[in-house]
Amino acid sequence: MSQGTAGTLMLPWTSASPRATKRVAIDHTLLMVTVVLALVGLVMVFSASAVVAANRFHDPGYFLKRQLAWLVFGFLLLHLASRVDYIWWKRLWIPLLGVTVALLVMVLMPSFGVAVKGARRWLHAGPIAVQPAEASKLVAVVYLAAYLARKEDRLTNFFSGLVPPLLVVGVLGGLVLLEPDLGTVVVMGSVAIGLLFLGGARLSHLLWLGLCAVPAVLALALGSSYRRQRLLTFLAPWKDATDTGFQITQSFLAFGSGGLFGVGLGEGKQKLFFLPEAHTDFVLALVGEELGLVGTGVIILLFALFVVRGFQISARARMPFGRYLGMGITLLIGLQALINACVVTGLLPTKGLTLPFVSYGGSSLVTCMVGVGILLSISRDRQAGREEPGWRDGGAGHR
Repeated sequence: MSQGTAGTLMLPWTSASPRATKRVAIDHTLLMVTVVLALVGLVMVFSASAVVAANRFHDPGYFLKRQLAWLVFGFLLLHLASRVDYIWWKRLWIPLLGVTVALLVMVLMPSFGVAVKGARRWLHAGPIAVQPAEASKLVAVVYLAAYLARKEDRLTNFFSGLVPPLLVVGVLGGLVLLEPDLGTVVVMGSVAIGLLFLGGARLSHLLWLGLCAVPAVLALALGSSYRRQRLLTFLAPWKDATDTGFQITQSFLAFGSGGLFGVGLGEGKQKLFFLPEAHTDFVLALVGEELGLVGTGVIILLFALFVVRGFQISARARMPFGRYLGMGITLLIGLQALINACVVTGLLPTKGLTLPFVSYGGSSLVTCMVGVGILLSISRDRQAGREEPGWRDGGAGHR
């Protein structure tokens, strides 16, 4: 085996030759944005949940301690993911997809899955509860990146280029939808369409798919009583402000009370049993109340900077897989942040999606941290991402 080929089989921290050790530093801007958002999340989770935690668990720091533990674990995985050559994710997409499908099936089984508020989305491992649907979004991105890297020349053909990845993503989305979790399916589908467009799929094909998806989404929304109620509440939130419109109207009041600079950190009133899920889905509303328009604007700008840096890193990747993987992760985090911001400001119906890095939730936080770690891996080593000649040349051992 040649020295150049041997280098491709090693992890980035090994050094078989001077060429293999030539690396650049990780993207510190992306890392600092992530750290700032995560630390802001810790502060806001504690501010939003202390009263509820004291009342429910007799411990004001109940949610803070768990979020901190998940954050430490997430940073550990971020570091590990940033040190591993990102091409390994391409080689692992089949087992990753298989494990994810198995976990999503297990969630639907009453003997394994845990139902909370009518949704069966969690698996318990002792005191730890995880949501496989969160990981499924990242696994879908890995699969799509691997597919596009191999088949990007076929994307202009509808049946041989577009249909296969849509079927795979459709299986993942269908299992998530059975939980039920429409919000995750919307994010997953949006990222898939975005990546296929960036990969070279015809806009006419994607528009046709979008038109076909509209009746399906309407059927899902109108065919379920709680989704239909959410849609009606979105159209007229103040019509029943004390019942179905309570959460979104309280979110409006939180933003309105904050003004330009907010009422002060820890001084918000909506978290005092007024705004439901203040530490999870609607944490941005509490930011608006306590830190004002300025604080909310800073959070939005940080996410905008994250997206810009993510696409810049992706554009510099030498391998097509690295470019698609980086763009997919950036789209995933950016779109989820955008949808969450639109929900809490009343621009979209309530979907139950967390704000990446900021909202309380271990599965979401760890998944985002792993995604950032992969982005840092793409940014850090110009020699990473090299593949064996057999992979590029169609060797059967890598197909």
